[in-house]
Amino acid sequence: MCIMYRYKGVAMSFKNKHLKTTFMIIVSAVISALALKVFISAGGLFPGGFSGLAVLISRLVYREFGIDIPFGLLYISFNIIPTYMVYKFVGKWFTRYSVLQYALVSILVWIIPEFDITYDIVLIAIFGGILSGISASLALAANASGGGTDFIAIYVSNKTNAPAWQYILYGNSVLLLVAGLLFGWEKALYSIIYQYVSTQVVNSMHQRYKLMSLRLFTDKPDEIIDAVLKTTRHGITKLWGEGGYSKQPKCMLYMVVNAFEVEEIVQIAQSVDSKVFIDISKTERVLGNYYRKPLE
Repeated sequence: MCIMYRYKGVAMSFKNKHLKTTFMIIVSAVISALALKVFISAGGLFPGGFSGLAVLISRLVYREFGIDIPFGLLYISFNIIPTYMVYKFVGKWFTRYSVLQYALVSILVWIIPEFDITYDIVLIAIFGGILSGISASLALAANASGGGTDFIAIYVSNKTNAPAWQYILYGNSVLLLVAGLLFGWEKALYSIIYQYVSTQVVNSMHQRYKLMSLRLFTDKPDEIIDAVLKTTRHGITKLWGEGGYSKQPKCMLYMVVNAFEVEEIVQIAQSVDSKVFIDISKTERVLGNYYRKPLE
């Protein structure tokens, strides 16, 4: 009977998790589609990544041949190979959620009518970038992505233990260079502003690949280690020293964790030792055996 209740509890938790994830992906897709229709299309801008490539080809074919190729058709086509790679090397549920996200975007872009809320190109670039960044961050928080170059960034980040979004910005700059040559530099330059804002929003909101170093000075090192290791699989190093003023022996615990884990570890340490002194600093990159919870 206990096993049955435990199974039901696990099944319910799994179901709730997927419902929450699906809801976040739907919200992310709606925001992304609105950014494309209300800001990108209205302002004549070019988004980055595969969506930008799809917009560029669609506009170029329409201008040269008068053929209107649907954005969604191009966008989904470009995502086929990256989707296979991520499914094989990163995570299956992550890939499924991502497919749902970019499929919804492709459909919503076709459904939502284009309309203007401002004619100020600077406002279009800034707020379009903010919406795009929020959409991408929501998808990433839901264990998904918008596909395309997001797939590439996440694959590289998993391999290097460092954020790769800035490299995506460089790649998008090449795309915008081509757009500038074909359609004029003014729109391309404003598109760079859009891309920069979007990238900065993602960098500030997405915490998975940001690393932090913790140095905890305490008289209760073993108790803190035992408590922390119940919630995390990161290693902890003990270093012994002497207080410069007190002349008493002190232990420093050193560990590297993800940014989103810092607050929980700090609370655990303070609950064990109310006098613990904690130094927190940013870590650019780690090499070697660092545990990161894999994408599902």
